[in-house]
Amino acid sequence: MSESTDESYDFIIVANRLPVDRVVEPDGDAYWKVSPGGLVTALEPMMQASEGAWVGWAGQPELEFDPFDHNGIHVVPVPLSADEIEKYYEGFSNDTLWPLYHDVIAPPSYHRVWWDSYVAVNTRFAQKAAAIAAQGATVWVQDYQLQLVPKLLREARPDLTIGFFNHIPFPPYGIFSQLPWRRQIVDGLLGADVIGFQRTADASNFARAVRRLRGYTTRGNTIWVPGEPSRKVTAKAFPISIDANAFETLARDPQVQERARQIRSDLGNPTTVMLGVDRLDYTKGIGHRLKAFGELLSDGKISVEDVVLVQVASPSRERVETYRQLRDEIELTVGRINGDYGTISHQAVNYLHHGFPREEMVALYLAADVMLVTALRDGMNLVAKEYAAVRFDEDGVLLLSEFAGASDELRTAVRINPHDIDGLKEAILGAIAMPKAERRRRMRAMRKRVIENDVARWSSNFITALEATRA
Repeated sequence: MSESTDESYDFIIVANRLPVDRVVEPDGDAYWKVSPGGLVTALEPMMQASEGAWVGWAGQPELEFDPFDHNGIHVVPVPLSADEIEKYYEGFSNDTLWPLYHDVIAPPSYHRVWWDSYVAVNTRFAQKAAAIAAQGATVWVQDYQLQLVPKLLREARPDLTIGFFNHIPFPPYGIFSQLPWRRQIVDGLLGADVIGFQRTADASNFARAVRRLRGYTTRGNTIWVPGEPSRKVTAKAFPISIDANAFETLARDPQVQERARQIRSDLGNPTTVMLGVDRLDYTKGIGHRLKAFGELLSDGKISVEDVVLVQVASPSRERVETYRQLRDEIELTVGRINGDYGTISHQAVNYLHHGFPREEMVALYLAADVMLVTALRDGMNLVAKEYAAVRFDEDGVLLLSEFAGASDELRTAVRINPHDIDGLKEAILGAIAMPKAERRRRMRAMRKRVIENDVARWSSNFITALEATRA
């Protein structure tokens, strides 16, 4: 399976996307810049220290180029055709696995040609990694798009130490069992030495799937995989986090603080600014929060002069039909609320369908009195942790869905069930009226957790577990 190569690396990340984005200038010149994602921030120092390699797709169809070094990381591209992007990425990854793993909030589609493309692309990723891995190297595979890679690597290179981290939830067996290729996915993941999940419940769901589908023995975090030789696989929770220090440093920047004051002024200096920040995805519960907010205005419990909702919904998978329909629904709801309750000088909902640079996001967090995280299902939800990291003033209230992984850690947030609209409305009113002393107590505890368990600690804990299996 392996391709030949002159260079080899002791530490390799395999992820759907590369840690760099290709930017094309108006004059046609192109350059590479570091991706803004949290995963890159987490792993960049480790990659630089180990002179590691990163295997991934550049994010554009038919884009082929030679490997190169960027910011201390060896970048190894995996090209994808337009057909593969449609079937492997938009199809199987995001229209089969994504809805299935998020409790079938939207119905998954099962197409054999999508599965065939998923197998082919996973094989190509595994080949690239096997070709550049030094003898006894450590390979860390990331996320649901590449669940077959661990087994493929194990077969090609039994000398490797292999880790896998699942950034999204792993569903209960009753849901997972609907997948026609459930055994292949389980076998693919069991090629790893350590399989990381966001929550303990996710790891338990996976262990149960292993028992039901393969009959292997599991005890606690350990799964015994028979073979010659037999292997022990660790499957446990490693909740991911953020670079808390970087967010707080930005929040303390006088220019960012001034921008936060300007945002409140531009909104008409309301008594309460509520904020939602999400990818436009059906798992985020944006419609549920809009329904609760609209009903509070209808009930006369809040007024547009006193309370405003800012909803940032960054574009997501807009070529997938389910996402196009969702955008239409959300924008229709926003328009209806603003039409019913807005005034000449005050808009009820400020809806922003585009992304923002990190500085602007931090300013929004500082401007917001109440942060709404109403996810119907979420592996972690880093927005909740970002809000806590930014609030060095120990103010602000976080309303956090119990169905987001972050609720396991941020226990002093106001926990909500987004399906309970009346309960959500009560929680919003309670957050608006919450005394300052209680706000400080809750935020102080959340900040302590986020700062202690930052993204560097997450990656360090995972690599330590991998090294223990090697020993």
